Amino acid sequence: MPSGLPNSNRVAIVGASSLRGKELKLVLEERNFPADEIILLDVSVMAGTLTEAGGEPTFIRELEADSFDKVRFAFFAGSTLDIERNWQAAQAAGATVIDLTGVLAANGKATSWIPSLTSLIPPKPGPGANGSPHKIAYASPASPVVISCTLAAGLAALSPRTIAAMLFPPVSERDQAGIDELETQTTNLLSFRPIEQTIFDTQVAFNLLSKYGDESKPSLESTRAAIARDVAQYLAGRAPAPAIQLIQTPVFYGYAFSAYAEFAAPPSLEQLAAAFQNLGVKIAGPEDPAPTNISVAGESEIQLAPIQADLNVAAGVWLWGVADNLRLATTNAVRIAEELLAKAAV
Repeated sequence: MPSGLPNSNRVAIVGASSLRGKELKLVLEERNFPADEIILLDVSVMAGTLTEAGGEPTFIRELEADSFDKVRFAFFAGSTLDIERNWQAAQAAGATVIDLTGVLAANGKATSWIPSLTSLIPPKPGPGANGSPHKIAYASPASPVVISCTLAAGLAALSPRTIAAMLFPPVSERDQAGIDELETQTTNLLSFRPIEQTIFDTQVAFNLLSKYGDESKPSLESTRAAIARDVAQYLAGRAPAPAIQLIQTPVFYGYAFSAYAEFAAPPSLEQLAAAFQNLGVKIAGPEDPAPTNISVAGESEIQLAPIQADLNVAAGVWLWGVADNLRLATTNAVRIAEELLAKAAV
């Protein structure tokens, strides 16, 4: 018998010590999510770490058999092993699972959802829908998937012939280990010392990469393939899927992108801007500086520079944008929970 209580808003964050887990806690607090309690869970090596939640001191707890008792929402923000070993236990305890790792969506066990796009591209029914006795699990897509789907939805208003997106991931997409490696590589290179290459198996500092070293897992190619797959599955023919390329950049935070779209006739830039604004995208004014990795830090939405017509192709346009990768992904996950609470209240 599930032990979760319908009127309980206990929230559990699995992988609380990860960058996503820490950011998720901040987003829940800043958005005043109506949580009776935020339970921080992680593997044993991190258990007992002192932190705070809701302004009160608390500890990260070790995952145990009863960790999900009376939990309404269980966010999985850590490793793939965390979600694979524990999501069914969370469901069995009565919790609604919201996965930020991508594991459940890749295995067809969760409904992916981008709430900001619901008016144009509602989530497709997933496992547990249509009268199934099993509880629905939800997947909050990764930042590059949210960005790519938002580009597709905004541009779809004027029926583009083609869309191509160049994505520039920061090293924080590989969690704290990626940040540590870029930091040590930068320091060692400036000191003329050998560099560590544990995460990327190549030099990422002061460099742009279209490929990681052979020992890096996951590879840049497999990451690109996963993003392209998730984007195509979420759009499901309801908006044109963009061509996608990834170039690793030597920056710590902020997911930048450049996109090109071509139409049958020169489009109205004002109409395109309005379409993106309707999706919650912030567009800089003509006199405003373009968004940067630094300027978007702590911001929840995707930010665009003014859309520009191509100088040689009359029906082509260029877009430049950036999003705080950790904040965008975690805000999307919290919005899923907010939408579910709103539906339950009706």
